[in-house]
Amino acid sequence: MHIVKVILFASFLANPCLSFALQESHQNILKQLHVPAGFSISVFADNLPNARSLALGDNGIVFVGTGAGDSVYTVQDSDNNGIADKRFIIANRLFMPNGVAYKDGSLYVAEINRIIRFDRITQQLANPPKPVVIYDQLPSEEHHGWKYLRFGPDNKLYTAIGAPCNICEPGKTIFSSLVRLNADGTGSEILARGIRSSVGFDWQPETNALFFTDNGRDYLGDDLPPDELNQWTATGEHFGFPYCHGGDILDSEFGTGKNCRQFTAPVWKFKAHVAPLGMHFYRGERFPKEFKNQLFVAEHGSWNRSIPQGYRVALIKFNQGKPVSEQVFIDGWLTKDHTVIGRPVDILEMPDGSLLISDDALGIIYKVEYKGNNG
Repeated sequence: MHIVKVILFASFLANPCLSFALQESHQNILKQLHVPAGFSISVFADNLPNARSLALGDNGIVFVGTGAGDSVYTVQDSDNNGIADKRFIIANRLFMPNGVAYKDGSLYVAEINRIIRFDRITQQLANPPKPVVIYDQLPSEEHHGWKYLRFGPDNKLYTAIGAPCNICEPGKTIFSSLVRLNADGTGSEILARGIRSSVGFDWQPETNALFFTDNGRDYLGDDLPPDELNQWTATGEHFGFPYCHGGDILDSEFGTGKNCRQFTAPVWKFKAHVAPLGMHFYRGERFPKEFKNQLFVAEHGSWNRSIPQGYRVALIKFNQGKPVSEQVFIDGWLTKDHTVIGRPVDILEMPDGSLLISDDALGIIYKVEYKGNNG
C-alpha cells in the first residue's frame, strides 16, 4: 500500500496573523497549482482547521463547516480586495458540523446526529446566539456520518446519511439514504436509498434536476469500483449500494442473487477512489461562456490506492442536460512524487462570479477568478 505524504504547514496555520512565513507558505502552495489560461488562484482565507462545506450568507459572508473538527467559522472580505479580513467562530464543541446552509437570515448546521439553526446570525457574528435544534433523529454513527446540507429549489433542506461501514447491509433504513425535510425540521422523508457516502450535491440550473456525488466502496483493488455522479429523479429510487457498484459491478459479498438493472445507474463514472465531494453548477457570467451551467467537482483524493489519484477540481461538461466528458480544471495538490499538499473539499460560487474552494488538509479557502477577456 502506498503511503501518501501530506504537508500540512500546521505551525503556520495555528497563527491567526498572516505572517511573512505564512504568506511564503501560501505562495509555495499556489506555485504548485495549475489553472486554465486566463484564470488565477489565490488564498482567500486561512486559519480554518478542517475547513469543509461552504455556504454563502448576506453581504459576502461565507460560513465554513468542519468535518474532523468541532467548529463552524465565518469569513468575509469586507473591503473587496480578494482576501477575507474578518473571521469569527460561530460555534465549537459540536459533533463534526460538516454541513452548513443559509436562508432568510439563519444558519443551518448539520452535525452527525442533528440539525441546528442559528437565527439572525449575520447581525451577531461576534456574539452568536445559542442554536435551536430543529431535527435530532439522525443516527450518531461516525463512519460516513458527516452530513452535507443544502436548500433545494423547493425551499426544503436536503441531506444524505452515509453507510456506517465500508460495505454492509445497514440495519436501519435511514442509512445510505437521501433525505429531505422542511426548514423547521418537520416532514422528514427518505427520497432515495443505496447511497454509500454522498458529501456533495447541487441542482442543475436549466432543469432543477438534483445531482449528487457518491464515494464507492474500498478494497476491491486500485481501479474498482468507480466513484459516481448520480441523478435523482423519483422518490423510492435505489442507487445500488451495497449490492451493485457503478451500475454494472455486482458486489462479491452482497451482490449474490441481485441484478444491477434493479438499481439506478450513475450518469457519470469517476475513476476509482478519487473521492468526489463538493460539486457546483456554475451559474455566473464572469467565466467564459463555455463554463456556463457546467459542473465543477472537488476530488478530495484517494487514501489507500497504491498510486494516489484525485486531489484536483474536475470539470464535468454537460450537453442537453447530460454529462458527456470530464477534464481537469485545477490540479497540483498531488505532486509528481506523490506528496499531497492539499485536499479540495467544497466549491462555492460568489456573487462576483468567482469560485471559492475549501481545503481541509491545509485549513484554507482558495479563490479562483477569471482574469482574461470574457467579451
